Amino acid sequence: MMAFEMNDRKKIGLGLTGFGVFFSFLGIIFFFDKGLLAMGNVLFISGVALTIGLKSSAQFFVKRSNFKGTISFGAGFILVIIGWAVLGMILEAYGFVVLFSGFWPTFAIFLQKIPIIGWIFQQPLVRSFFDRQRGKRVPV
Repeated sequence: MMAFEMNDRKKIGLGLTGFGVFFSFLGIIFFFDKGLLAMGNVLFISGVALTIGLKSSAQFFVKRSNFKGTISFGAGFILVIIGWAVLGMILEAYGFVVLFSGFWPTFAIFLQKIPIIGWIFQQPLVRSFFDRQRGKRVPV
C-alpha cells in the first residue's frame, strides 16, 4: 500500500492548491489585486484541507508549534479581504514560511527527482544549500 494514495478528493485538493498559488501569483503580478489575492487564498486553504483532510488540516493549524504561523497567516488573510493587500501579503508570507518550513527538505527531494528541473537542483551549489537547510526550522 502506498503512503500517499491518490484518490479523487486528493486530486481535486492538489488542483485547488495549484490554482490558489496561481491566482495569488496573478494577484501579486497585477499590483496586489484584492480580488485575485482573496480568491487565491480561499482556493489554497480549501485545497490544503481537501488534500490532507479536514481533521489533519485542523490539527496542523492549531498545533502549538504552528500557532504563530496560523495567527499571522489568518491576520494576513483578513487584511487582504478588507483591502490592505500589501500588508496582508507580507503577514501571509511570514505565516506561510513559519507554517511550512518543516516541509522544505521534503520538497527539495521531490524537486530533485523531476526530470528537467531536477538537474538544476542536483547541482553541487544548490544541493549543498538544501543540505544545509535540511532539518532546520524557523524558530517559533
